Amino acid sequence: MATTASNRRQFLSLLGLSAVAVGCGTTANGATAGKGGTKTLRYQGWAGQVTLPELAEDLGYLGDVKLKWIGNTISGPQDIQSAATGQVDFGGAFNGAVVKLAANGAPVKAVISYYGSDKYAYNGFYVLDDSPLRSARDLIGKKVGMNTLGAHAEAMLDIYLQRGGLSRADIGKVEPLVVPPVNTEQTLRQKQIDVAVLGGILRDKALAAGGIRPLFTDYQLLGAFSAGTYVMTDRFLKQNPDTARTFVTATGRAIEWARSTPHDEVVARMTDIVKRRGRNEDTAPLKYWRSFGVAERAGRITGKELRLWIDWLVERGDIKKGEVTLADLYTNAFNGASSPSTSGS
Repeated sequence: MATTASNRRQFLSLLGLSAVAVGCGTTANGATAGKGGTKTLRYQGWAGQVTLPELAEDLGYLGDVKLKWIGNTISGPQDIQSAATGQVDFGGAFNGAVVKLAANGAPVKAVISYYGSDKYAYNGFYVLDDSPLRSARDLIGKKVGMNTLGAHAEAMLDIYLQRGGLSRADIGKVEPLVVPPVNTEQTLRQKQIDVAVLGGILRDKALAAGGIRPLFTDYQLLGAFSAGTYVMTDRFLKQNPDTARTFVTATGRAIEWARSTPHDEVVARMTDIVKRRGRNEDTAPLKYWRSFGVAERAGRITGKELRLWIDWLVERGDIKKGEVTLADLYTNAFNGASSPSTSGS
């Protein structure tokens, strides 16, 4: 028992969190229990991109609830850690990172899927055209650049290497490295890394420039699936149920709007959003956007997209079997854009 507590404190320390902060879920937003609750949602964005909540706000789906941008992130785990400590009111990450955060005591709940993989939206592991790398075994001793460790890209790499027949010892000889997304293509072309993980508009921009080829993609590995969820703390959901419902439902509506609206119209709207917010961002890559990749209608969580990573983390020894209860990990209760459901169903 003492070892478990020690490991938890060590994990939280590595994240720059304290057990007290995670347990309290501090709210600088001034959210209070009772009627009304907060009408302002603090969040982190992504440079040069439009998130689903930002799109929902621009479409008018948030009503009198307003988003407050406090900066950008390049890491899903960092984003949900900020949500767990109350620095922001919602954060999104790869589902494996959500499971791991919950396993380490963070009182968070996944409320809606916001990205995934399909034939248009996927993460690819790319090498230069003249690279000798062709198989999983060829990656032994090689460097793989990705936006963060312990998240989506590293999970996909691990699955690819396992399916390629590599032992755990050999997998340990493949070196994942953190490279900022906007620098990943250049880092590959300069041969500072052997493989680059590229997704979305940055992937399509790099492909348009030529000279690279995919080693594999997450869509090839697992087919179409929702890969990440937005989380809110249990405290925030209890204190601000109406605001949470507005946020989740609006985000779900934005998913369906983007799915059903002609591509050029979606890109035009996103481009306009980026220009108007005045953050000195390049809008040119937005033309490569194709899909958010969310598998289920309006981002409804089925449970299977989280169960996959619970099992994966248990197999890796990152969490203990039974440490995370699926029913406590997510809820569709705030998603009025999907079919009616109850928590954890």
